[in-house]
Amino acid sequence: MTAKLLFITGTSTDVGKTIVTAALAATARAAGTEVAVVKPAQTGMGPGEPGDLAEVTRLSGATRTVEFARYPDPLAPDTAARRCGQPLLTLAETVAGIESCADADLVLVEGAGGLLVRMGEFTLLDLAQKMSAPVLLVAAAGLGTLNHSELTTRTLAAAGVGCAGLVIGSWPATPDLASECNRTDLPAVTGAELVGSIPAGAGAWARPEFTAAAPTWFDTDWTGRHLRP
Repeated sequence: MTAKLLFITGTSTDVGKTIVTAALAATARAAGTEVAVVKPAQTGMGPGEPGDLAEVTRLSGATRTVEFARYPDPLAPDTAARRCGQPLLTLAETVAGIESCADADLVLVEGAGGLLVRMGEFTLLDLAQKMSAPVLLVAAAGLGTLNHSELTTRTLAAAGVGCAGLVIGSWPATPDLASECNRTDLPAVTGAELVGSIPAGAGAWARPEFTAAAPTWFDTDWTGRHLRP
């Protein structure tokens, strides 16, 4: 695999993975990096409906996107596949699909839900192990995030998978005490660097506003290491 890989997971569902993925794509493209974005399994969408990859394209302008499977029920992909009678994605076919994007400079792979959600016959953790890819963790800002984040980073470490850092997926305009404290405590309890945060509501912005601001949401040293060839 010649392209640089970065996997994106969350501490749970609805923590902002897709908006973070769009912001990463926008930041990489602003630096001249050719980006491909992969979403192995999309749930809760019917054929032809705009899913997470359409949102990434709308916000970032990245047009090279790949989706391997789609299921109508808004459930974990393996459960959704069984309910509609479709075969489960396999690890081998997913690795092959990601490797088909190897001519890009950077391949961003967005998981489903949290690290151990089954995208088919495998989890994002299994996929990251197989492809020796680092995993960026998207976390919530408020109460509960310390436990969820530490559980996830401990699981990555136990599996020998590198954590590329933490991003707060939605930073409130008026943060409460817990959120303010968590900015300090997240790196302390996880041992991972806090490399960025996304303003709450950024997913509703128009593309010019989003792409102009996205590079300012991440640590510039970190983006140089992970988002450029």
